[in-house]
Amino acid sequence: MNHVSLSRLSAHDLDVRIGQVQVATALNLAIREGEFWGLLGPNGVGKTTLLKTLAGLHPPLTGGIRLNDRPMTDLKRRIIARHLGMLPQHTHYAFDASCLETALVGRHPHLGPIGRERQQDHDLARLALEELGMRDLASRSCMDLSGGESRRLALATLLVQDPEVMLLDEPTNHLDPANQVTILNVLHRLVREHRKTALMALHEVNLATCYCSHVLLLYGDGEWDAGPTRELLTTENLSRLYRCRVRLVDDGRQRVFAVAAEPSGGPIP
Repeated sequence: MNHVSLSRLSAHDLDVRIGQVQVATALNLAIREGEFWGLLGPNGVGKTTLLKTLAGLHPPLTGGIRLNDRPMTDLKRRIIARHLGMLPQHTHYAFDASCLETALVGRHPHLGPIGRERQQDHDLARLALEELGMRDLASRSCMDLSGGESRRLALATLLVQDPEVMLLDEPTNHLDPANQVTILNVLHRLVREHRKTALMALHEVNLATCYCSHVLLLYGDGEWDAGPTRELLTTENLSRLYRCRVRLVDDGRQRVFAVAAEPSGGPIP
């Protein structure tokens, strides 16, 4: 088989549900190396549940998931963790540790049962903190961080894990625009230059237009659509997705989508 055609993470006839919410019906998806996918949909549609399902943490109703062309159900969690990592939506630290020690947790899937971190593991952790603008916080307690700093530390831990597949649940949450750009630039570089694979849930559609090669749209009631960003991010699809009128602003350099609000003064032309 041609190497280019191999998928890192794939879903086959996947039905996903949580409570009364039908997240996806008969989802067929193949995410290949070097692809950066955006997962878009309104609040409550099940983006987090789908990410957990693809990570093997939430059982689907039907269908299967393959990681590097192997059924995920055949793989032990330690093996999965060497190849797939997930950034959860919320960051909580239960134990006091320095930021460097916290980032080093990402190396655990690669260590033996009684293995200790080597110098190269420490170097990876320091590099990840530096890339995310946290070099000066290496010795600070993870319990003393702001929401945005905690978010960046969680991502640093994922970078130290160094998985081939990254599932990211709103990685820009709690971050100001400058830090959003910083972390998305880091992720984009990993995908493009190191042939990683990423699927990122987010609310800001214009970040998807800037960074994502492909998108997966969850409309609700199990309906979905997937494909190249340029083809799927249209005013028609986004208006249906977010259940409000969306318009496109294109100045020739960048395409930006905006909500076409209708204030009391009348509709926007």
